[in-house]
Amino acid sequence: MKNVPSYIPDGPLLDRTLGIVNPYDMALDRELWRWMPDGVSISATRTPHHPLTVDELLADAIGNDDDLRSTASRLAAVEPDALVFVCASASFINGLDGARRISATLTEAAGAPAVTTSEALLEALDVLGIGQLAIATPYVQKLTSRLELFLADQGHPVVSTGSLNRDRLIWRVPYRVTADLIRGTDHPDAEAIFVSCTNLPTFDIIAPLEEELGKPILTANQVSAWAGLRRLGLSLPPVDQRLATATALPTPPVGTPEVQRP
Repeated sequence: MKNVPSYIPDGPLLDRTLGIVNPYDMALDRELWRWMPDGVSISATRTPHHPLTVDELLADAIGNDDDLRSTASRLAAVEPDALVFVCASASFINGLDGARRISATLTEAAGAPAVTTSEALLEALDVLGIGQLAIATPYVQKLTSRLELFLADQGHPVVSTGSLNRDRLIWRVPYRVTADLIRGTDHPDAEAIFVSCTNLPTFDIIAPLEEELGKPILTANQVSAWAGLRRLGLSLPPVDQRLATATALPTPPVGTPEVQRP
């Protein structure tokens, strides 16, 4: 028998798979990858297209149960270890019950524990011990107000809001515009700032703004990646962001369903 050359690695290249269910217009898959540690692969799929602008009607449409079930079922073939519904507005528009319904639908369709962006945000606020916060969004005002209501209902009063009033092409907003929005939204009583929308680029401005403002900057894609990795028993890679060092033991929260594959 021939010896195996030493340069050929032993074992599989990937250890865990994180399934991602995106809205149809998600343009920031690469940003999500930047939060993935070695050994974790992303398998992503998208919801059906809806010819609507980014507002509360679109947010509600993206969370349609039948569409989500069909979309998530496409991931079942790769047997993801966990799933994340990467959309803030569609997961807060119908309150926490709506977010939980989305997670349950994805779990049923793909056979793995699931979490939504809005549930991920609440988990991050809990881990960091955050009460009051400010919110910065690219949304139109009605959608920003729905996020404010969602957080207030979960015991997180919003002391300041800021929005760009964009209803399309959000992924094209440059960093400098988002950074100015965050600065303008900050408030002395805010213990953290949440930057909503998974289609708004934020990765490279989190660390410098945390240093400048002296408080956690949480963003939609950041908390989504973090919560998905928690369900794999993993943490964010060593990026210079406060959430990445928030807990030394990133175990899933109590009550996270343990799903047995068929």
